[in-house]
Amino acid sequence: MAVGDLRPAELTAARVRLRPDLAAGALREGADEDDVDRLLLAFEELASTGVRHSGAPVRVTVTGTAPGWLVDVSDARPDQPPVPAADRNPSLGGLGLHLIAWLSARHGWSVVGRRTHVWACLTLA
Repeated sequence: MAVGDLRPAELTAARVRLRPDLAAGALREGADEDDVDRLLLAFEELASTGVRHSGAPVRVTVTGTAPGWLVDVSDARPDQPPVPAADRNPSLGGLGLHLIAWLSARHGWSVVGRRTHVWACLTLA
C-alpha cells in the first residue's frame, strides 16, 4: 500500500489510516497485534525521520511480503545519506536507525535515480 507523499502535517494522519488499512486486508496471515505494532513503529520512525531530515516530498510504501512487510521511505535528497547517531546523548534524539535495526530482520538504504530510499523488512514474530 502506498501511503503517498508526506509532509509533516500529513504524517500522523497517514499512520492513523495504516492500522485499519492493515486490518482491511493487508495483514499477513499469522500476524498478531505485536507484529502490527512493530510495523506501525517502524513506519512512524522511518517516515518521521524522512519528513524531518530530508527533501520533500517523502514517499512511503508498505508492501506485504511472504515473511511480513517491507517499509520503503524515499526522499529527494540523494546527496544526504542516512547516518546512524554515534556517541550522542539519547535525550538529543537521532537513534531512529538503531531502533529500525532492532525492529527489523533486514534494513538498509540506496540511491535510485534522484531519490534516497531507506527500507526495513519486518518479519512476523
